[in-house]
Amino acid sequence: MKLHNATVLITGANRGIGLAFAREALARGARKVYAGARNPASVTLPGVEAIALDVNSPEQVAAAARHAGDVTLVINNAGIAALGSFLGEDSIDSARRHMDTNFFGVLRVSQAFAPVLAAQGGGAILNVLSVASWINSPLLAVYGASKSAAWALTNGLRNDLRAQGTQVLGLHMGFVDTDLTSGLDMPKSSPEAIVRRAFDALEAGAEEVLGDELTQQVKLGLSAEPGIYLRDARA
Repeated sequence: MKLHNATVLITGANRGIGLAFAREALARGARKVYAGARNPASVTLPGVEAIALDVNSPEQVAAAARHAGDVTLVINNAGIAALGSFLGEDSIDSARRHMDTNFFGVLRVSQAFAPVLAAQGGGAILNVLSVASWINSPLLAVYGASKSAAWALTNGLRNDLRAQGTQVLGLHMGFVDTDLTSGLDMPKSSPEAIVRRAFDALEAGAEEVLGDELTQQVKLGLSAEPGIYLRDARA
C-alpha cells in the first residue's frame, strides 16, 4: 500500500510513535491524517485532523468509524506499558488494564474500520507490536503478555481480512525513545527510524516488519534450541 494520497487514521497520535507516524504520513503525501487521541486538544501537529478516540470506548470508536469513512490505512498504535511481574501484588488488575488497551482496543478499532477499508477497496491495517510479543521478563511481564495477544490478533486479522484485500502488517520493535520508556536505561531506537522502516515495509506489501537489530536477533532465536523465549529477556 502506498502512502501517497492515502487517508490515514492513527490511534494515540498525540505523542511518541503515533506522532512520528502522523508526521511521516504527511511527508509521504497522505491526503488526510486523522490523529486520534483521548484528548484531541493534545494533538498539535499542523496538517492533521484531531479526533476524540479512546480505544477503550466503544462509543468513541464507532463515532470515529462513522466520521472517518474515507480511511484507507488504520494504524493501531495506542497502547500502555507498566512495569511489573506476574507475581506482583497488582498483576491481575494490571493485566486487565493492559489487555483492555493493547488487545481489546486493537480489536475494537479493527472491527469498526474493517467495513470502511472494504468500502475503500481493501486498504491496510498496521498494528504496533513489540519484541515483547516473543520474549518476556519480570520487568515487563504483563505488558509482554498483552503484546503476545496482540500478535496473535494481528495474525488472525490477516486471515479474516485477506478476502477483502486488506493488508495487515505487524510491527515488532525493541525499546523506542519515547516518554513510555523514559525511565529505562538501555539502548533505544528513535521513533522516526522505526516509523520509516514500518512505512517502507507497508509500501512494499509486507505482512511483518522487524524494526531494529534487537528484534531481528530475537526473531532468529525463536527457532534456536533452546528457544530464546525460554530465557529471562534480561539475560
